[in-house]
Amino acid sequence: QVQLVESGGGLVQAGGSLRLSCAASGTIFTISSMGWYRQARGKLRELVASITRGGTTNYADSVKGRFTISRDNAKNTVYLQMNSLKPEDTDVYYCNVYVQRLGMDYWGQGTQVTVSS
Repeated sequence: QVQLVESGGGLVQAGGSLRLSCAASGTIFTISSMGWYRQARGKLRELVASITRGGTTNYADSVKGRFTISRDNAKNTVYLQMNSLKPEDTDVYYCNVYVQRLGMDYWGQGTQVTVSS
């Protein structure tokens, strides 16, 4: 069973920055892709950014140029640097990892990001 521990959410003014971290533990298998999703109440969870083990990244159009995803494979940790934050970025952000050997997705507990105008 994979455990994910997220940190770094909080309250910030528009234009500010936050950095989210998610550390994975509990698996002996290689973690393939890692990513961040977000979900507002009553809405579907949507992809914010993802990164493969080799470093290939993918971003939602709404965050391109403002957010940067990175990972430390040795630490099984993924980061999301969020700059130029906007009120519409306010959501609960969820870490996701995929373990290809197990064919399983795992989710973090979610961290609240609130951007005030």
